[in-house]
Amino acid sequence: MITRTIPTTIADIVVQDSEGLGSPVLMIHGNSSSRRIFRRQLESPLGESLRLVALDLPGHGASGDARDPATGYTLAGYATAALETLRALGVFRASLFGWSLGGHVALDMISRFPGMTGVMICGTPPVPGGMEGVALGFQASEHMALAGAGDWTPEQTLDFAQATIGDGAALEGFMLAAARRTPGLARQTFFANALGGAVDDQRRIAETAKVPLAIVNGADDAFINAAYFDTIRYANLWDGKVHRLAGLGHAPFWQSPERFNPLLERFVRETA
Repeated sequence: MITRTIPTTIADIVVQDSEGLGSPVLMIHGNSSSRRIFRRQLESPLGESLRLVALDLPGHGASGDARDPATGYTLAGYATAALETLRALGVFRASLFGWSLGGHVALDMISRFPGMTGVMICGTPPVPGGMEGVALGFQASEHMALAGAGDWTPEQTLDFAQATIGDGAALEGFMLAAARRTPGLARQTFFANALGGAVDDQRRIAETAKVPLAIVNGADDAFINAAYFDTIRYANLWDGKVHRLAGLGHAPFWQSPERFNPLLERFVRETA
């Protein structure tokens, strides 16, 4: 396992590389989280059979803050940082796994990364930009309001971190540290940009992109509107269905790696 810092035009990006022998998989975390949320993949046999590369997005984890917040804390800014990181690592062909915000970044990268062999998303409704898309794909809640809010109180930080991994899942210190570390400006800028319509229609991407798309959600995910996923006419949905893992919340890969990891491994092997 190697951890390194890679300078990009957006920010200095910290990545963790499992150095596995198989196909590369770039793993992109969610809002106010960090690469450490993928520990149960990186440090498992999956990290030996596949080359798992997890990054901290700009303003998250150990990565630097965005050099220009107005452009760095946007979907395009996050995608650019990820693309430049892959190039710096000499990775020109890879699968992507994106969780929540990271899934939106991965969808945005489909048209920008010619070497993409497949995308798996989790807790990420492919929605059009603007308020209409948010209303379609997500459940209205205090946690969704916090996702785009500025500075949080200690209680809000705890509530959001717990909600992201699922009720009943043990909250670890690194999760709280990641939530505290992320600037409120990053959340505010991202949501203002997305709600202003300055992003591609991700429903259209799911309905037109030929790249294999896998969707694995927790059946009890409190952030997403599960029924919305069934309204999309996917161009290339892996397994021909949306996988819903019973009894799991917004981060099923954390709650139950023994159920999630075989799905990710099979997806990569069948598409890479």
